Amino acid sequence: MYRIADLVKELDTIECTTDPVKIRVKSRDHYAVSPLLKQMLAGKTADVVASPKTKDELLQLVRAAVKFGIPITERGGGTANYGQSVPLRGGILLDMSGYSGIVSLRPGMVRAKAGTIMATIDEEARKIGWELRFYPTTKKLATIAGHVAGGQGGPGSVVYGTLRDRGNVAAAQVVTMEAEPRILELRGRDAQLIHHTYGATGIITEIEMPLAPAWDWIEAIVAFPEFMQAVRFGVGLANAAGIIKKLASIQEWPTPQLIRQFAPLVPEGHSIISTMIARESWEEFQQFVAEFGGTIASSSPEGAGPYGAPITEFAFGHALFQIQKHQPNRAALEGFFRGTDLIALIERVHQQVKSFGPMRMELIRIGGEIVGTGSPYFLYESPEQMAELVRLMQTAGAGVSNSHTSNVRAVGKKEVTERDLAFKRDVDPYGLLNPGRFEADSRADERFTLELPTDSWDRRLA
Repeated sequence: MYRIADLVKELDTIECTTDPVKIRVKSRDHYAVSPLLKQMLAGKTADVVASPKTKDELLQLVRAAVKFGIPITERGGGTANYGQSVPLRGGILLDMSGYSGIVSLRPGMVRAKAGTIMATIDEEARKIGWELRFYPTTKKLATIAGHVAGGQGGPGSVVYGTLRDRGNVAAAQVVTMEAEPRILELRGRDAQLIHHTYGATGIITEIEMPLAPAWDWIEAIVAFPEFMQAVRFGVGLANAAGIIKKLASIQEWPTPQLIRQFAPLVPEGHSIISTMIARESWEEFQQFVAEFGGTIASSSPEGAGPYGAPITEFAFGHALFQIQKHQPNRAALEGFFRGTDLIALIERVHQQVKSFGPMRMELIRIGGEIVGTGSPYFLYESPEQMAELVRLMQTAGAGVSNSHTSNVRAVGKKEVTERDLAFKRDVDPYGLLNPGRFEADSRADERFTLELPTDSWDRRLA
């Protein structure tokens, strides 16, 4: 379909491969966490993998791709859950993992090349007394551009919000998909033009991001006899501005048993909240736990817990990875909980859907307000069963974005305005960037055969 041999010849010294095994590996991400995406994305691969290491090589690649009309799908660490980096229409898989390195680092701010691993940035920032405000739970593998292009929040979002909140992305540099590509610098709110568009609105080359003061963190698992007891404590902790924290991840029993590493630590029948507390706030935190009738089942310095990995790797979507190691047919949704009485809303939804499985709830901040994200961990049976769970959650007052699809509009986490569409047309006039994922004309978006009756986040944020 595409003139791949001519492309490879034109790229000359740029690292490329048409090895089918390497292409198959690079054409996958973490979409297999979804039973629907496993069906929808099966067999979709690139025709060639290109791995530029310099900006000149990247510009050469773009020129050649436009010349031959070959689409480009960008890939960082391959940690995405929606299949964002799986080429829907073949072409070039642009591997940005080698385009890495910190461009600048100063107190309060870091700028890094697209393929720089988040954990590397955090380690370097800590050397000068700072750290990332928040990061994906896959920070050991995820790249900074992948985080911005396909992510939202993570550990730290309970304080600093998400990538869509003002001030969390300072700037982005992108390359346009044109015969003579331009290099654009997007600063402040302009950087939102490339956030959560899966690389369809320019090839990200650099990201500038504000940092937070680094703390000496203590990881803790707090156990409660009842799920709603854990919820009330979690909401109280999230709203306790004076207690310095990074995480508020609530898991209903028997989730602590489904996560094998937690099973020896958590008392039978207890729900838990996993958290990270600054050592300076630890004494106050212990008193707070006691007031709510909780028990600290485990505490340890950051990364040194008895569960064998950072506690962040048992939160957000990463918790489902842990569960699926032993129960691969477990699945989840991305419910969105926002209301004047958050605790009552969570309880109402919980009562409506608790028969599906144990509930998980991440507490984060969006627009300055504490909200919840989560759903039951259910044993997947069919798309109809999943759709019924969506409807029950919506009936009880929650919104549900679609984590079981693979384009921007269908997922529902991106606010798409006329300005976004104009920018898309400007930077990708031939529609060659990750085609099918986010098109200026929505009718050109990929249509997936398995769909859910889900919401756009923006209807819930209004």
